[in-house]
This record gives sequence, C-alpha cells and structure tokens, in this order.
Amino acid sequence: MSEASNEARRRSVGFLLRFVALLVVFYFIVASRPVNDKVIVPFTAGIASVSGRLLNVLGEKAEVSGTEIRSSSFGVNIENGCNGVETGLLFGAAVLAFPARWSRRLIGLIVGFLAIQVLNLVRVITLFWIGLHRPALFSSSHTVIWQSVVVLFGVLLFLLWASRERRLSEAPSTTVGDRPRKG
Repeated sequence: MSEASNEARRRSVGFLLRFVALLVVFYFIVASRPVNDKVIVPFTAGIASVSGRLLNVLGEKAEVSGTEIRSSSFGVNIENGCNGVETGLLFGAAVLAFPARWSRRLIGLIVGFLAIQVLNLVRVITLFWIGLHRPALFSSSHTVIWQSVVVLFGVLLFLLWASRERRLSEAPSTTVGDRPRKG
C-alpha cells in the first residue's frame, strides 16, 4: 500500500474512533437525570410550545401542556427521540470529530442544529396534522417515514458540511501582503 492510502486510512479510523467516543459521551450526558430534567425536558416543552403556536396559526385548535400537544380529538406527547436532540447529537459528534478549524466546527454545529430543529418542527406539526386528519397513517408516518427523514437529514447535512470543509482546507491560501489570509 502507498503511504497516501495508509495516511487516509489512519485519518478515517481516527475520525471514526473520535466520532464513536463523542457519541457515547453525549448520550451518557443526555441520559443523566439532571440533564434530562433540567435541559432536555424544558427544550422539548419549547418544541411543543412553538409547534402548538404554529398549528394554531395554521388553523388547528391545539393546546399545549408541557411536552404534550392536544386537540379535542387527538394528542401527542413529544418524547426523547422525537425532539431532534438525538439527531443533533449524531450530527454534533460527527462535526466535532472531523478535522476542521474550531471556528468552522462551531458554525457548523450551530447552523446544523438549527436546521435539524426546523425540520423537526415540520415533523411535529405534520405528524399532529396526520394524527388529527388521517389517523390510520400516523403510526407509519411517525416511525417509518419521519424518523428516517430526520436522521438521514442529519447525516446528509454532515456530509455536505464535511465536503465543504474538505474543499476549503485543500484550497490554496490567498495571501494579502506577506500574511496568509484565513478563510
């Protein structure tokens, strides 16, 4: 094997090990009772609140109580796994494990997490609508379609971000005067 392919393999294995380690650490943190009770549950209640307001703007009569969204004939409780946090952790572990400048990782984390949450809001709203108007489709829409879409979106988002970061790191630096200009 060539030196270049050995180096590429070493970088890939390093990324994978960092990614798995970060994922394990993140899941233990999020699974701890204090973090769940003081961070995740209030965050999930915020998702329910925003979703409820948007549903009302869209003409659905929705009431929110904590992490539950209800109408007169249907209700959902947003639980862990349905709040976008797990996909955010998956995305975050991948971004942090990737060899890029820390400033770019931070931007990637913020933009990626926000994008995942926007998609998750669409998910919650459409699932509530489906449950209210097409209840026979709710279970498959929830477990098969939307869970897959949100996770695949997080993976695709990372791949796009990593591809962009790789192109930026391989681009020749432009100089201004005697100092390299940072991109």
